[in-house]
Amino acid sequence: MVIDAIGFSREVVGAWTSVAADFFGLPQLTMSSAGPIVGQAPALAQTPRDEIALEGGARLFHFRTANPKGKPFLLVPSMINRWYVLDLRPGASLVEALVGAGFDVWCLDWGVPQDEDRYLDWEAVVRRLGRAVRRVKRETGASKLGVLGYCMGGTLTSIYVAQHPEDFATLVTLAAPIDFVRGGQLRCMVEPLWFDADAIADAGNVVPTQMQAGFVALRPTLDLGKLVSMPDLAQDPKGRDAFLALDEWSSDNIPFPAEAYRRYIKDLYQDNQLANGTHRVGGKPVDLGKVTCPTLVITATRDAICPPAAAEALLPLVGATDKSVLEVPGGHVGAVVGSKAAHQMYPALIEWLRPRLT
Repeated sequence: MVIDAIGFSREVVGAWTSVAADFFGLPQLTMSSAGPIVGQAPALAQTPRDEIALEGGARLFHFRTANPKGKPFLLVPSMINRWYVLDLRPGASLVEALVGAGFDVWCLDWGVPQDEDRYLDWEAVVRRLGRAVRRVKRETGASKLGVLGYCMGGTLTSIYVAQHPEDFATLVTLAAPIDFVRGGQLRCMVEPLWFDADAIADAGNVVPTQMQAGFVALRPTLDLGKLVSMPDLAQDPKGRDAFLALDEWSSDNIPFPAEAYRRYIKDLYQDNQLANGTHRVGGKPVDLGKVTCPTLVITATRDAICPPAAAEALLPLVGATDKSVLEVPGGHVGAVVGSKAAHQMYPALIEWLRPRLT
C-alpha cells in the first residue's frame, strides 16, 4: 500500500510538472523515481580511475594520481546507495578534492545485490569490506591505511576497524550513525512495537521503493519543492546541473540484501548493540574501545537521517586519544556534495588528514 501511494503521488507530481513546464516555457520534463527532472544530468563520476573486481559484483576503484603521497585512503560508501555520491561531478566531488591534494585514493563499490543475494548476511558484508582493505594493502604494500566511511558505510567501517585496529592509520566517519537511540525520526519509524523487520526480510531483498518510502516520510513535500524550484533552475545553468546530478544519483538506488537488513534494523536500530557494546560479528565482540587510531567524526547540522548526536557518540566510545568532531553545514547528502562542501568540508578534512597520512 505504501509503495502504491508513492507511485500515485509521483503521477500527480508528474502531471503538475508538465503543466508547470508549459506555463514557464521550460522543456517538457520527465519523472525519475525521485521526482521531476528538468533536462538531462551532466556526466557523473568523472575522476579517472582503474578498477579491480572483488566478489559478488563488488569492485574496488583506484583513482589515478601522478605522485601519491603517504598511506592509501579508502572510501567506504553506504551499501544501499551508489558510491559515486563521493565523486558526483567536477567541483562537487570529495574524490576529486582528495586526489587533487595528492592522496592515494581508493573506493569500495559494494555492487548491486540481485535476488539471489537475499541471504547475504551482516557477517558477509563485513567480510567484503575486509577483502577490500586487504586488497588495498596488497596493491600498495602499505601496512596501514586511512579509511572514511559515509552513512552506513561509516557504521560498517567502525565495526571493522574495532575488530582489526592494527590495519588502520586513521578513521573518519561522515554522517555515520553509531548510537541509534539518537537516530531521530528513522529510529522512531522502526520502533519494535510497530515495526517487524523479520516480516520484511522474510519476503526477500528490500527494494529501493520500500526504503524510499521512509525518506519520503521524513520530507513529504520534497517533490513539491522540486516543482517550485523549476523556474529558478531554468535561469541558473550551474544550479540546474547541480540539481540534475544529485537527482540522477538519488534516483539510482539499489536493493538492501534481506539478511543484512534484518541484522541492521534489529541489532543496531532496535537493540542499539553497537553503542551498548553488545554487538558481535563473526562470533567476535565489536569493542569500539579497541579503535586507537586518530579518529574524526564529521556531522551535518541539518542531518535528519543521521542526527549529529547519533554520529558524535563514536568519540567517547573509541580508545583513541587523537579524536575530534568536524561539524559542517547542510543535510545528510548536502554535506557531501552541497554548495558549501567544496569550500568547507573538503579543505577541513584534507587539513586533518595530511599530517596523519603523510
